[in-house]
Amino acid sequence: MSTDNSSTICVCRSVRELGIAIGFLVPPVLVPNIEDRDKLAYHISIMFYIIGGVATLLLILVIIVFKEKPKYPPSRAQSLSYALTSPDASYLGSIARLFKNLNFVLLVITYGLNAGAFYALSTLLNRMVIWHYPGEEVNAGRIGLTIVIAGMLGAVISGIWLDRSKTYKETTLVVYIMTLVGMVVYTFTLNLGHLWVVFITAGTMGFFMTGYLPLGFEFAVELTYPESEGISSGLLNISAQVFGIIFTISQGQIIDNYGTKPGNIFLCVFLTLGAALTAFIKADLRRQKANKETPENKLQEEEEESNTSKVPTAVSEDHL
Repeated sequence: MSTDNSSTICVCRSVRELGIAIGFLVPPVLVPNIEDRDKLAYHISIMFYIIGGVATLLLILVIIVFKEKPKYPPSRAQSLSYALTSPDASYLGSIARLFKNLNFVLLVITYGLNAGAFYALSTLLNRMVIWHYPGEEVNAGRIGLTIVIAGMLGAVISGIWLDRSKTYKETTLVVYIMTLVGMVVYTFTLNLGHLWVVFITAGTMGFFMTGYLPLGFEFAVELTYPESEGISSGLLNISAQVFGIIFTISQGQIIDNYGTKPGNIFLCVFLTLGAALTAFIKADLRRQKANKETPENKLQEEEEESNTSKVPTAVSEDHL
């Protein structure tokens, strides 16, 4: 039975970002910047019909194709998780246990800060680009597409690295710090007047910022095993949405009153806080420990303990 494949999981979770990438690219094309409200409403309705059709198709596929769980557990850790899960397990009890896990609580906060900054940046990207480059609505969508595609590449590379090194905390911390560096560079190059520079700096930032999102889920699973992955992932998503709403409203107000640079510096401050808190998370990799606890290893440990207990203790004459 194989161990958990972090690269495969990171790829699967990064596919979600593909929808965000399409969301950056398609709306500026379907809804042009025109003054006629009737034509604008027509284009918006066409976009909504397309979204509704795609969502309906996905719902049908989920109902028909998706299964609750695979026929065979993908790893020993997952097999043990199934065995340890009680049919009478309480959802609220699981949440209470998770919030007693200090490492997971810190991850919830740091993940929310990073993902919230990404959501705010994504929502306000069009406004920030047009602020410095009027009439570049389509390129604003392309910049968002660049951010997400670069992040998907970052997620795949991070997953491959985790498979080989198992350095979850170190990788998460490095990616978080590089996200902060990328955000700082983007902040101070946005107003230089060269759109190609914005593409490069935004793509570099997205490589780490968007690439961090699946890493956070993987790290959470390690810290909370054998608790349900759905519950830990749900709490991370709640944190991201809450911080995303707060950051979007706050940064929007700052941009309206003071400009784009103070608004982006606002996000840099909270990314700095997130990177500092990430350093305090302990690498308690419970799932990896469960994967290493094979029956052969357990039998060998029991034999060593038995042999140790049978060895007589030598007592010196002085002690006697």
